[in-house]
Amino acid sequence: MVPKDIYARYEKLKKAVNHYRTMRHVYDKEEIPIAAEDALKHELVQIEEKYPILIAPDSPSQRVAGNPLPGFKKVRHKVPQWSFNDAFSAEDVREFDTRVRRFLKQKDIHAAPTYVCELKIDGLKVVLEYENGILKTAATRGDGVVGEDVTHNVRTIEAIPLSLSRSVDVIVEGEVWMSTKNLERLNALRQAEGKPPFANPRNAAAGSIRQLDPKIAASRNLDVFIYDLAQTNENFPKTQIEELAYLRDLGFKVNPHHALAKTVDEIIRFWKRWQIWGRRQEYWVDGVVLKVNEKQHEERLGYTGKAPRFAVAFKFPEEEVTTVVEGIVLQIGRTGVLTPVAHLKPVSVAGTVVSRATLHNEDEIKRLDVRIGDTIILKKAGDVIPDIVKVLTEMRPKNSKSYQWPNEVSECGGEGKIERVPGAAAWRCVNKDSFAVVRRRFHNFVGKHALDIPGLGKERVDTLIEKGLVQHYNEIFTLTEGDLLTLEGFRDVSAKKLVAAIQKARRVELARLIVGLSIPQVGEETAILLAQRFRTVDALAKAGEEELQNIEGVGPIVAHDIVEWFALKRHRELVERLKKVLTITNSAYSAARPGLAAGPLAGKMFVLTGTMESMSRDEAKSKLRALGAAVSGSVSRSTDYAVAGLNPGSKLDRARELGVKIMTEDEFLRIVT
Repeated sequence: MVPKDIYARYEKLKKAVNHYRTMRHVYDKEEIPIAAEDALKHELVQIEEKYPILIAPDSPSQRVAGNPLPGFKKVRHKVPQWSFNDAFSAEDVREFDTRVRRFLKQKDIHAAPTYVCELKIDGLKVVLEYENGILKTAATRGDGVVGEDVTHNVRTIEAIPLSLSRSVDVIVEGEVWMSTKNLERLNALRQAEGKPPFANPRNAAAGSIRQLDPKIAASRNLDVFIYDLAQTNENFPKTQIEELAYLRDLGFKVNPHHALAKTVDEIIRFWKRWQIWGRRQEYWVDGVVLKVNEKQHEERLGYTGKAPRFAVAFKFPEEEVTTVVEGIVLQIGRTGVLTPVAHLKPVSVAGTVVSRATLHNEDEIKRLDVRIGDTIILKKAGDVIPDIVKVLTEMRPKNSKSYQWPNEVSECGGEGKIERVPGAAAWRCVNKDSFAVVRRRFHNFVGKHALDIPGLGKERVDTLIEKGLVQHYNEIFTLTEGDLLTLEGFRDVSAKKLVAAIQKARRVELARLIVGLSIPQVGEETAILLAQRFRTVDALAKAGEEELQNIEGVGPIVAHDIVEWFALKRHRELVERLKKVLTITNSAYSAARPGLAAGPLAGKMFVLTGTMESMSRDEAKSKLRALGAAVSGSVSRSTDYAVAGLNPGSKLDRARELGVKIMTEDEFLRIVT
């Protein structure tokens, strides 16, 4: 027997998928993205697998388918390891082709280039060196100059030959990857052992290669594709197509899905096909790499200093999937603002399993008309928070009701009253001192961007407040080992470590303290600007709105909120209590003082987007500030450079719109190291 709700869901899925398929293929109208349609098909197939009796002749499933770490040695690369520039649209590729032709013409080469389209595998790059046909070393890319020696782990990969078909000296490059099936198996084992699962195959491959014990890497069943010949003591192939054949002849595993393209239109067709076909592979494909086929052209084109002129990575669009809204809850922030959050049926999007998405505010809920039980399209691009972009109303359950914004929220304390923020779409708690708000402030105060106290996580903070051990921030610094031992989960060693961490945090930068105060509108970047302008927290407390607005990056709303915050007696008393237990330093002010070197990047504004391979975002910010640069969280006309890491988000699009100079991670490293 099939439950009624499952049967109803299946019928809606079948009808919807058939409709979208007809509109796309018969009428050439794309009502929803292909990725979203595929997500609906996947859900339908899952239901059919569980209830085979539902499979009908008109089911979409029955249609015939068409055609460097501690413990590792450092390795200096004999051949520099470059990264590719990115292309995101057909227009970007046409511009790339124009640049190639223009450059070749300047070199008096009038023969039209052809291109090889290769799949961009989402894994971990490795560089293999062979001497006399025998594997000598295997290294990660690292910073392009120095990588990590991972020979002991790479040798466990069956697809990598330990000896070649003939005695030749070569250096080759490739991508280590893990199949989705092996990832599922590995994650099941990790969860059974109480370990967190890997988010995606790339992370799993990287984590496996960076194991000190080769037995662990061997158990992961990794695979590889070799795609580039960096050096050989034999005659170098004359084309990229011949190079791939040469690699295969030596015994390397080469991805079979590559093609020669004589025109940009052929490139775009290949790219579009693999947006669909890529999802059907056992490995992850996140784009197409274009390379000029003729090696003599490659040599003339050369490099820009950070990337080859003869190649580009043609990325796939951001992923869009469908899932179901299972609930809508309100979260209370550190300033008492209420944020509606949709709880979702867990779904993988852009390499991450997502179970929540922000709905921003009441107006956004009304605009989308999103309801509990709705099937929605979820989008996540790079470092952007998952966003609900559309509700598929035709999939809506019967008798669904519009979401009603509450009049009261019990977590706000007292009578639970809430109010609309003047001039904004947000609502907030009237009571600014409810437990929910207070604990959020404490979480912020001890968090990594503020006092940064290791071992004092959210649960422990909540316990300290609930047990009455702390009521004000300064009381954290009076805690003793004896106080902590009265709480569940603490032993002598853990209590001693936490007290030591708390005492170490007594010395704090002014910018971090400002972040910890939970002043509305004041985040990490604004706090640094304030610390650079004012010498002490007392000077900041006395600042007027006009003086604050004279600081670039501080607008009238932020200035008003700062003045209003310090105007309250209880806030001034809070600061006085903290001054008695903290030593407040200010390197941000010192770096900006007249007479001292401002740094080579003084006056330059940077924005970071995406994930950096060589360092954390906090480390990157620190390096920039040490050189005198300012770092902003958003792109504006005053931004000088946008540093794009892996999977950059909408900030990169905004930077392109405004003509801001885009900097790769390699370029960034050259100016900060």
